[in-house]
Amino acid sequence: MVLGVQSHVFTLNDSGGEQRSWATLDLEIVAAYTRYRVPELISIFTVLAGLIFGSFLNVCISRLPQHESIVRPRSRCPVCRSPISSWDNIPILSWILLRGRCRACRSHISRRYPLIEATTAALFLLSILQFGMSFQGVAACVLCWLLLGLAAMDAETMLLPDALTVPGTALGVAYSGFYAGEHFFAWRAAGESLLAAAVAAAFIMLIRWLYWLARRREGIGLGDAKLLAMIAAWMGLWQAGLALFLAVVAAAAYGLILIALRRRLATASKLALRIPLGAFLGAGGIFALFEGMDALKWYFDLYR
Repeated sequence: MVLGVQSHVFTLNDSGGEQRSWATLDLEIVAAYTRYRVPELISIFTVLAGLIFGSFLNVCISRLPQHESIVRPRSRCPVCRSPISSWDNIPILSWILLRGRCRACRSHISRRYPLIEATTAALFLLSILQFGMSFQGVAACVLCWLLLGLAAMDAETMLLPDALTVPGTALGVAYSGFYAGEHFFAWRAAGESLLAAAVAAAFIMLIRWLYWLARRREGIGLGDAKLLAMIAAWMGLWQAGLALFLAVVAAAAYGLILIALRRRLATASKLALRIPLGAFLGAGGIFALFEGMDALKWYFDLYR
């Protein structure tokens, strides 16, 4: 190995009197630089990539529920429809410099835009820090992007577009096959991923059907079934089950708070309370991605 060859032509004595070659010293300097500088450079690149993809995610959140193209027209003010220049479209920075207003009409621009950009960057960085700059780390970034976007869409519009859930499920199946493949692609792992997605969707559909029999109205949307199927395709049934459990608990707590606020403000309504379960499913999926295995291990250890 070339890097293992050490030159003994030029040597120096350290404080202990031992001779060390210049080549050895050079390799130590390079190793130290790599150890401390490369992670910083990777982190900076990851955050910048997260900001860019977060900006694009904002476009998807705004347009996909309305069945609009995410390619054309270019970014525009949601109020006056004036095109947004490149200088006014820098993630987070432009929103701060413009004080959250459109340059053309001075109307308010939602805080959702910088929040999504910052959250995407944070999730990308967390993915790389936990899983490394690897196939698994990049896949975690993709899954976080999908889950965050779907959660935000459901929170805003109560919709979970097929444009993200269906391709997201296909990507999860493909990831399972490539990640488990020793040579190229593991068809069995991909099949198990697809089966997990089908079982997760069937479980939600069963709950939906039972609720319909009891109340004669829809209780869970089809989009929620597709979202849970996507989570199961990426992470398997155990972590998908954890995500669903956390989502149900959080949604129930959210519903109780809303009911209490309605009564306190004397604004009780006969309309059914609608809760964006998909938003909580997305959050539960992100938790399951990073802490799911540890949480499941802790739970099962209680019964040993």
